[in-house]
Amino acid sequence: MKTIKTFLLSICFLTTISVWGQQNPIEKPYIEVTGTAEEYVIPDEIYISISLKEKSKTTVEMQEKSLKEALKSLDIDLKNLSLSDADADYVRVSWKKDVVVTKKYQLKVSDAATVGKVYQKLDELGINEAFIQRVAHSKIDSLKKEIQIKAIKSAKEKANYLLQAVGEKCGKPLRILQDMTFYRTEYKVIPYAGGVRKMNSAEEYKEEKAEDEIRFQKIRLFSEINVLFSIE
Repeated sequence: MKTIKTFLLSICFLTTISVWGQQNPIEKPYIEVTGTAEEYVIPDEIYISISLKEKSKTTVEMQEKSLKEALKSLDIDLKNLSLSDADADYVRVSWKKDVVVTKKYQLKVSDAATVGKVYQKLDELGINEAFIQRVAHSKIDSLKKEIQIKAIKSAKEKANYLLQAVGEKCGKPLRILQDMTFYRTEYKVIPYAGGVRKMNSAEEYKEEKAEDEIRFQKIRLFSEINVLFSIE
């Protein structure tokens, strides 16, 4: 019985070694290269956080109505205006003996020029609490795929010219060892009503002089892919 078990274990061990040897790319001539790709795109989704606060002669409802009318005058679809918290319509804040009622909205616009127009309307309405919450791109997923394709093409191009230098040719990819893809946005100060309206940043707030034109930094997309190619 022990002899049979030993024989079967030996067969399993030899089979495992054989399969591993066939699949391991190190057993074949190969070249390992890293391809990178980078692209910058202008954000087309800009989210503005707006807070309406009850005043002595102006209720939140009155401010909300004025805000919506102002947005309509800018040809902004009210579908892009939503409550920041879908579960909370009002937030009541106790301040000494009074209770201040506030309502928070999130407005999505598509470009910096519209942001400037919105801020101008907010200033006319006396709405002082507003800031850029975040920026994004509507096609970020497809853009990330495109940048990954460019990175792996870059890896193959690099493998080809390196092998040509020694009289060899690049074959099929054996393994993709690493795929690092990300996108990053950075926020800057945005001018508002002749002064400075600070944009929300994960790191810090900065104060600068107002400029005539509102600008956003482009979104940076970067991909790095490490690939093993066979050598023909």
